[in-house]
Amino acid sequence: MKAVRVHQYGGLEALKYEDVPVPEPGEGEARVKIEAAGVNFIDIYHRIGRYQGSLPLTLGQEAAGTVDAVGPGVTDVKPGDRVAFASVQGTYADFAVAPTWRLLPIPAGVDSQTAAAALLQGMTAHYLALSTYPLKKGDTVLVHAAGGGTGQLLVQIAKRCGARVIGTVSTEEKAALAREAGADEVINYTQVEFDVEVKRLTNNAGVDVVYDSVGKDTFDKSLNCLRRRGCMVLYGASSGAVPPLDPQVLNAKGSLYLTRPFLGHYTVDRAELLSRANDIFNWVAKGELKVRIDKTFPLAEAAEAHRYLEGRQSKGKILLIP
Repeated sequence: MKAVRVHQYGGLEALKYEDVPVPEPGEGEARVKIEAAGVNFIDIYHRIGRYQGSLPLTLGQEAAGTVDAVGPGVTDVKPGDRVAFASVQGTYADFAVAPTWRLLPIPAGVDSQTAAAALLQGMTAHYLALSTYPLKKGDTVLVHAAGGGTGQLLVQIAKRCGARVIGTVSTEEKAALAREAGADEVINYTQVEFDVEVKRLTNNAGVDVVYDSVGKDTFDKSLNCLRRRGCMVLYGASSGAVPPLDPQVLNAKGSLYLTRPFLGHYTVDRAELLSRANDIFNWVAKGELKVRIDKTFPLAEAAEAHRYLEGRQSKGKILLIP
């Protein structure tokens, strides 16, 4: 089978499209024939070595497809089942092996590409809005990269919770997508200082929570946007890592809270995983949550998919198709 692997950490040239043995499922595992794999920033972090694993490393942590084979003693899934999964390494490939407790049934009416596009970003938006800082009616939130894949889903879920949503974007095209997702106000941060504009839009009160996936370029000004005892949720770093922070800054800016959450800590067992995934898939199936697939690339063109995502051009989900 074909897979995209990294033998040495580095740039796009580190991605190698090559032949590897078809993996065999062990006890408690199933092999999935992949029909679509999600491309996420964590894949870039693995490629460049910010997050390190054993080399050679098959990239990718999200996919949807059909169960092809099961390991000894497996009874909870069977060949032919349509499933999606996330937070399992090795999805840039024709086949991947995953623990069966991680496999999530895809409901009728949701195709494999949509399932792959919705799962990781959808569950991320779900835990951010419902668990990390549980939104309630009347809250005001700031969502960075509101025109991107996770941003669009987070805006929609925040609106489901009754929050007022202010989004930031870098282009007018992304501003239109953020508004389409339901953002009440959209700030193009290439044209105005977003922290100044947020203060204006909130009558200097500030927002209850900032959801920041951008990192280095937005972090300091994001702190300026928060109300007293507001919550800074840093869940990504598309512009680079945030420099070390003196905790006294949080005091000086209003006894702020800062958290750096991770999806794996919000899907720690089968019950929590199913709860989040079922919400996402059910909302998608009912048309209550819109998933935008921006671009698809053949698996062999994984480097182009990374180039597109690293350039912060994405306006929705990016998928690889084996």
